[in-house]
Amino acid sequence: MAYAPDGRAFYDADSHIMELPDFLKKYADPGLRDEIPEVSYSASLVTDEEVAVIVGQGGRHSPEHVAAQIALGDRLIESSKEIQALGAFDSGDRSRALDLLGFKKQLVFATHSVAMPFSASSKITPELRYGATRAHNRHMADFCSDDARLLGVAIVPLDEPALAIAELDVAIAAGLKAVWIPHRPCGERSPGHVDFDPFWARLAESGTPFLLHVGGAPLQQARAWMNNGKGPTADWMGGGENLRSKDIAILHQGPETFLSVMIIDGVFERFPTLRGASVELGAGWVPSLLTRMDWVAKNWIRADKNQTPFTRKPSEQLAQQMAFTPFVFEDVGALIDQSSPDLYLFSSDYPHVEGGRDPIKRFEGFLGDRSEAVRDSFYAENFLRIFPDARVTPRARAGTLQ
Repeated sequence: MAYAPDGRAFYDADSHIMELPDFLKKYADPGLRDEIPEVSYSASLVTDEEVAVIVGQGGRHSPEHVAAQIALGDRLIESSKEIQALGAFDSGDRSRALDLLGFKKQLVFATHSVAMPFSASSKITPELRYGATRAHNRHMADFCSDDARLLGVAIVPLDEPALAIAELDVAIAAGLKAVWIPHRPCGERSPGHVDFDPFWARLAESGTPFLLHVGGAPLQQARAWMNNGKGPTADWMGGGENLRSKDIAILHQGPETFLSVMIIDGVFERFPTLRGASVELGAGWVPSLLTRMDWVAKNWIRADKNQTPFTRKPSEQLAQQMAFTPFVFEDVGALIDQSSPDLYLFSSDYPHVEGGRDPIKRFEGFLGDRSEAVRDSFYAENFLRIFPDARVTPRARAGTLQ
């Protein structure tokens, strides 16, 4: 029996690989391999000792560990977490995990390997940034290649428009199903800069969605905001390198700014078949974004002589072309009531601990007595609007639990 209950299709808009140290180096061009850093777990729940044990076992969990994870059955999601999770870094084991989870499809993001290619540092050369990008995308495509349920997410930084287009074409050709872009200024340009029109056009023409995700911009705010004359503030895991209370309070500002600028610069208007999603960045800010962008369009954008007049209100553009994953602790039912049932996506965040031990139960509690149609939209139909090809691909690797 799988975790996801029978009788409804569940499409998971967020899951992760827990990369081993050589994740980028192993797939990098030989001439860049020595310059590309190993993946670091210094700012995570995973210890160096855990990683060393796995590396010492040839980059695999022991057969005993895998068997113990499989034995969890439909309770896998409760305790199979981080680098010790079933399928955290082994694609065959990931198929076994997906059998136990019972999701029809699952987006697969990286966790730690995007830090260098997504960095805004001017010290990283374009050759190295996009070399690491290509290494990531090769590895992600390989990880997802044997199971049609796994939808691999490429990364493409937008700092160099021509190089971004080149890597986008490589990622699409490799079979990756979406492109994660950092939600920050794009090499001193707005994402709505005309230099990026070929990029957005290529996404739209190929039916490849763009994704924003936590980690696509610095997690922590400037140090000055944390200086209150008291001691250091711990993050939510008890350390000091991840999201702290002040960081999570304004985490939405990055993606909200990015999408607002895209709207104002007319990207969604120019490319009405472009699709995208904001993942693991919360959704409590979405209803107010819809309202605010509509009055911005009504009262400010019309004075912008560079702006092509909208044929649709910004709220309509977002409802038709975007979707958002709420955190497991956000009241998705209330968000639907305040905006639209067409805007929100189910996600598990497997195998990250942030996804919780029973996300379906948590979301069901918030959905309450809302209709089956609302539930179908949240768990499946909104995902299929952004990823229409996911509806027709057959399940792969039957019998992987044997």
